[in-house]
Amino acid sequence: MKKNKVVCIGEALIDRIRNKSNQGFTDFLGGAPANVACALKKLEIDSIFIGCLGKDDYGKKFIKQFKELQVNLDFLQLDNASSTRVVNVDRDQVGDRFFSGFEAKSHLYFADEALSKHLIENQLQDLEQLFLETKYLVTGTILLSSPISAETIFFLLEKAKKFQVKIIIDLNWREVFWNNSNFPYETSKTERVNLIKKFLNHAHLLKLAKEEATLFFAHENPKLISQEMSERPDVIITDGKNPVDWFINGFRGTTETPDSKKIVDTTGAGDAFLAGLISKLISSGYPSNESEIQDCVNFASVCGLLTCLGEGAIEQQPDYEKVIKFLGSLIK
Repeated sequence: MKKNKVVCIGEALIDRIRNKSNQGFTDFLGGAPANVACALKKLEIDSIFIGCLGKDDYGKKFIKQFKELQVNLDFLQLDNASSTRVVNVDRDQVGDRFFSGFEAKSHLYFADEALSKHLIENQLQDLEQLFLETKYLVTGTILLSSPISAETIFFLLEKAKKFQVKIIIDLNWREVFWNNSNFPYETSKTERVNLIKKFLNHAHLLKLAKEEATLFFAHENPKLISQEMSERPDVIITDGKNPVDWFINGFRGTTETPDSKKIVDTTGAGDAFLAGLISKLISSGYPSNESEIQDCVNFASVCGLLTCLGEGAIEQQPDYEKVIKFLGSLIK
């Protein structure tokens, strides 16, 4: 059986992004795993989203968007006792965004914190069938901030490994999620970092930003980071518009990112980058030399850049033809 599907696990939430005038906000569908699932479908890769949404208007909007893109929702959970999370996103003068907190919830906790292992166990036979066809499982670390969702992601990782599914982790450090967890899960920043570092040992491929590499590993050398981890994963370090530093399939190198002065909003750029990379790994096979690695990272970088040319993450994600057209323009 051909393994060509990608399972994305984690949060789907609303990015409430401050308008350029600073006079208000606009709501966009977001959340890293949800972004990746949608971006993959636009790049012609079958994706499955596993997460939990509130039974509210935001949850309905997500379901509509997922269905329009034909993202598989067989394992989506809807929770009556929670609300879909709304994240306040501010932007600096160059479009880079930062989280400034959450909108007040209408329930005791946010839906993404309540992804249930027990509900997935009720679909265990279907899950195992899915993993037979799955090439990659993609997740971040935000699920670890809640003991309920943390239990679930560990369960899914172990199940996936039994079916030779490769694990891709986007570190995606967001301390605000830990500080505002609504479950009794008191941890210091050091304890959080150590917990996440242990979790990263599940990765076969690890993507992280330069500042995350500094925080978690005290350096930005992807080869050395790989050597510190049990699976010796491939490691990709992004740094905004600066070159991507990578250690992939035993090769170490850097890839320049395409330049643009039209950056509007960087929300979701890293997720589009990751989806672009995964799409190349599936469509072209795992790169076996430096030239093939450069092609993969170039493709991913264009996916990230094109997502920055307008507001919101999912809305701006490019389809395959748009990426190819842009790459062709770079050659001329």
